[in-house]
Amino acid sequence: MTGVSMSSPKSDLPVQGERIELGDDSVAWWPCHIGSESVVGKNCSIGALAHIGGEVVIGDGCRIQGGAYIADGSIIGARVFIGPNATILNDRYPPSGDASLWKPVSICDDAVIGGGSTVVAGVAIGRGAVIAAGATATKDVPDDEVWAGVPATYLMSRQEYEARRGADE
Repeated sequence: MTGVSMSSPKSDLPVQGERIELGDDSVAWWPCHIGSESVVGKNCSIGALAHIGGEVVIGDGCRIQGGAYIADGSIIGARVFIGPNATILNDRYPPSGDASLWKPVSICDDAVIGGGSTVVAGVAIGRGAVIAAGATATKDVPDDEVWAGVPATYLMSRQEYEARRGADE
């Protein structure tokens, strides 16, 4: 069997990401894309292969995992977690090719967007809301609610979610 050992990779192979300091204690892991006129808050982390579109606002203390896609114009509050390969859209009927038709998503403070989930264009995610892994949010999600499924529907309160996080079932 031939190949490259990860314990001693060839020096000319780009097998490891590079830490890029963004200032204000924020970091992005290359390769990733951060679009023009986007603003990244303090103490944020953006994972490798993430795509942050143009004119996106990201609040302080956010964690955006690898492979996440955040469309142009999205607004993300403080302390938001966006899981790996989550998708935040802005075009409800793609491809419109017309930015005036886009409806950016807004995600309020302390929300959780689970890995592999999708938030459809124009949807607002409330403060402390959770979108479960793999779910598709097609309508606004109220504060402190957990939604799951395709399309996403109410599952439980954030308080119940927090109580279950450490419990073995």
